[in-house]
Amino acid sequence: MIFGFSVISPACGILIRAKTHYVNPVSEPKSILIAGPTASGKSALALALVEKLGGTIINADSMQVYRDLRIITARPTPEEEARVPHRLYGHVDAAENFSVGRWCTEVADVLAATKREAAIVVGGTGLYFSALTRGLAAVPPIPAQIRNEVRARLASDGAEALHAELMRRDPIAAARLMPGDRARVTRALEVILATGRSIVQWHEANMPACVDAALAAKVFLMPDRDALLRRVDARFDAMMAAGALDEVRALAARRLDPNLPAMKAHGVPWLIRHLNGEIALAEAVEGGKRDTRQYTKRQATWFRNQLSDFVWVEPESALTAIEAQLCDLAK
Repeated sequence: MIFGFSVISPACGILIRAKTHYVNPVSEPKSILIAGPTASGKSALALALVEKLGGTIINADSMQVYRDLRIITARPTPEEEARVPHRLYGHVDAAENFSVGRWCTEVADVLAATKREAAIVVGGTGLYFSALTRGLAAVPPIPAQIRNEVRARLASDGAEALHAELMRRDPIAAARLMPGDRARVTRALEVILATGRSIVQWHEANMPACVDAALAAKVFLMPDRDALLRRVDARFDAMMAAGALDEVRALAARRLDPNLPAMKAHGVPWLIRHLNGEIALAEAVEGGKRDTRQYTKRQATWFRNQLSDFVWVEPESALTAIEAQLCDLAK
């Protein structure tokens, strides 16, 4: 199998290059997991790999699943999607509260359908990769009514009041949580109200992992920090030039619940504030950039602490790192 090509990501100006040489093909199709912070060059690398290796690109970004958010999430363009197979991109309506559990179910179906091909899973959502390789508690989706009621009570009464109710309904889960842990207390209360079963019990019946991490090539793209921040800003400018404001205008016109995940995508709340006449466009753009820059730091921290088996590489070295891992897997 021959590797040797360069590819440039237009929005970020990222050059990915590898010298031409021969690599022994793996004995059977493998999974290649490409993670990294926003604007690190993941999509460009995945596209180049599939064009050389064959296979399918599978989305592991929690915002790129939404069809309403092609531009503001820098989803692959229609032209890129036409060049090679892409799965789990833009197939969810913004009115839906898409969950990692649903993604696990869908990615399992995709992997089963493409098991004779290489699967290149690419994205920046750490929980998706963790669930992919380690499994996930099989908690069913929480009905919107229960979710909204609990969130409203959190806002009005506070986390400690919810913890007190959780203690009455699910003392085992409550005993494991700090009263002020808003996110976990809220989640545990939603689960017991929706299912009648403790979240602890759900965690004991995990959804299995879809990919054996030991049989997958895994890289985390991490450019120089200053360069990454420049790429974040350049990409946001490119998205604005490509029509992100009109895309968000169409989304805002639907008057969806602002707590839905799609309504919280980086840049969306700021641009909606501008469309509502609250702030100038320049302030909205800077707010979107700032949120994205901060998010890239959280992404790196999460992967460093939670998925330490990913090989950290600069984008320019990513192909070499993947080649080395594929060779090791073929031995």
